[in-house]
Amino acid sequence: MARQRVPEGPPPAPAVQKVSVRYAKRGRLRFSSTRDFQRALERAVRRAGVPMAFSAGFHPHPRISYANAAPTGAASEAEYFQLQLTQQCDLDALRAALDESLPQDMAVLRVVEAAPGALADLLQASVWQLDFEGVTLETITDAVATFMDRAELLVTRMTKSGVREFDVRQAVLASDVVLVRAGDADGRDLVRWTMTIQHTTPAVRPIDVMTGLTELTGLQVPRSPLMTRLAQGILEAGGRVSDPFDA
Repeated sequence: MARQRVPEGPPPAPAVQKVSVRYAKRGRLRFSSTRDFQRALERAVRRAGVPMAFSAGFHPHPRISYANAAPTGAASEAEYFQLQLTQQCDLDALRAALDESLPQDMAVLRVVEAAPGALADLLQASVWQLDFEGVTLETITDAVATFMDRAELLVTRMTKSGVREFDVRQAVLASDVVLVRAGDADGRDLVRWTMTIQHTTPAVRPIDVMTGLTELTGLQVPRSPLMTRLAQGILEAGGRVSDPFDA
C-alpha cells in the first residue's frame, strides 16, 4: 500500500483575526478582472507585511475570500474581501498599509472586524450608476419608463452552466434618471440613470439590463455608458441598500 505523502515542515500558524475590507476600483482599473485584482492583492499583502494566515497542504495559499466582485469594465466604490491574519492588527494601520501597497486606482476605504457568518450573505443588492454621453434626457427617460412599465423582460446570456434565460426587469427595484450636465462645448449632454438591482441567481448585471433595454426600446447610444457600483449590501424595506459593515 502506497504511503500517503504529507507536507514537510511545521503546520501553518493559526488565524487569530479575521477582517472584512471594502475597496474601490476606479479609472483605468475598472477594466481589470477579478483574477487581476487577486494577483495585485496578494502582492500588496506581501509588500505591506500583513501577517497572513495560509492554508495547509503542499500548495499553501493566503486565506483570502472574495465576495460578489463587479464585472470587468465597471468601476465600483463597494467591493469586498476578507483576510485571515496570524496576529492581531490595528485596523486603521492595516487599511493604510494595504491602500499604499495597491495600484493607484484601487483604494482601500474601510477595514472592520469580520462579523460571524458569511459576508456574501449580507450582499443582497447593489446600487448602480450609468452615465450616458451624447444622448438627451428625454431619450433615456422615455426608454427607462418603457422598461420600468414592463412586468417581465427576459434576456439570454452565456453562463458557466450554458445559455440561461432570466428576467432582468424584476431584479431592478428602483430607478431614477437625471440630467447631470447640459450640452458641453461639443453639444453633448450627460444623463445619469441610477438603479437598485437585487442580487439573484444567475446574477443580473447592469450590462444585462442594458441588453434588455436595447432589445425592448431600440435605444441607440454613441458609446456604452460608464457603469459604477455605488453601494452593495443589505436590502432594507423600501429598496434601500445599507452598508453590510453596519449590520
